[in-house]
Amino acid sequence: MKVPCTVLFLASLIGLSCGSPSVFDKPDHENPDKLTHVVQEMVAPPALPQFDQRARGGPEVVEVKLVVQEKKLQIAPHATIWALTFNGSVPGPMIVAHQGDYVQLTLVNPKTNTLTHNIDFHAATGAMGGGDLTEVAPGQEATIRFRAFKPGVFVYHCAPGGAMTPLHVTSGMNGAIMVLPRGGLTDENGKALTFDRAYYVAEQDYYIRKDDQGKYMEYNTPAEGFADMIPVMTSLAPSHIVLNGREGALQNEQAMKAAVGEKVLFITSSCNIDARFHIIGGHADLVWEGGSFNDRPVTDRETWFVPGGSAVAALYQFRLPGTYAFVDHNLIKAEVFDAKGQVKVTGDWDNGLMEQVAKPHASN
Repeated sequence: MKVPCTVLFLASLIGLSCGSPSVFDKPDHENPDKLTHVVQEMVAPPALPQFDQRARGGPEVVEVKLVVQEKKLQIAPHATIWALTFNGSVPGPMIVAHQGDYVQLTLVNPKTNTLTHNIDFHAATGAMGGGDLTEVAPGQEATIRFRAFKPGVFVYHCAPGGAMTPLHVTSGMNGAIMVLPRGGLTDENGKALTFDRAYYVAEQDYYIRKDDQGKYMEYNTPAEGFADMIPVMTSLAPSHIVLNGREGALQNEQAMKAAVGEKVLFITSSCNIDARFHIIGGHADLVWEGGSFNDRPVTDRETWFVPGGSAVAALYQFRLPGTYAFVDHNLIKAEVFDAKGQVKVTGDWDNGLMEQVAKPHASN
């Protein structure tokens, strides 16, 4: 049965999936210059910028500024890399908009940098995701504006072309954007839901060559190391796999936090290699597979899959206190490469969910 356009429009506003194209698939474009412009202040992951879970009115223009930083980053006790970053962090900052908003992005490449950069938004349509319109040499900046009409979570990354694209991506130059339905998220039954916290976790693979003494090599400039990175990359065997840019970035004092009873939305991404996220001692109550908020979330997943080049959102309500490991459940990645983080949860224990009946003791 063909669904009337008015029904599709109302469904899109409240975030329901009708099994038919969203009204924004063929949007009636408004004049962005006549819309309210809102400057979104970027913050380093795993935090997200301030945002409303449900849009308060009509479409807005969300203004975002990303500054390319080429910086040396210690990713492990005995390894550094010339990280290519958006705003200095790996991954780059999370951007948040609502379906139908415009994202107006200014990309700045300071003259102190050494390389040309751009940005490809998987949430955008046309011009190589904006990559064709944002190529900036050191000392330049460019601004683009695109309509965010597909709700979901998506990666963005630098894409200069050819081998330079994986070289920049595996040097840390990637991030994610979340485009929420205007009416907010809905559960597996189509009912509106809210969450208490949100975190952004990205898996990052690096390819650093060792010298004849088995030490990871260091370089004076980013480009100086590219020739040595390529043979490591062609092996398809990363030298390092970490969460949020470096070993221990989400552990101990840097662990994510929550309280018993809170619903936490995790936006997870991996720009280059496949990832399998898992909460040890917990689950994903809801997963928006493929990152699409147009689709109903699946329920009760022990592990959720993130194909390389994508982002996926998962929600979990913590029910017991403690320190939860947040890992890639390719356990070689988690325990040998250190692709793991932690969620520290406070609150009261419930013996109805788990109880130690007998402490460890000598067996009979």
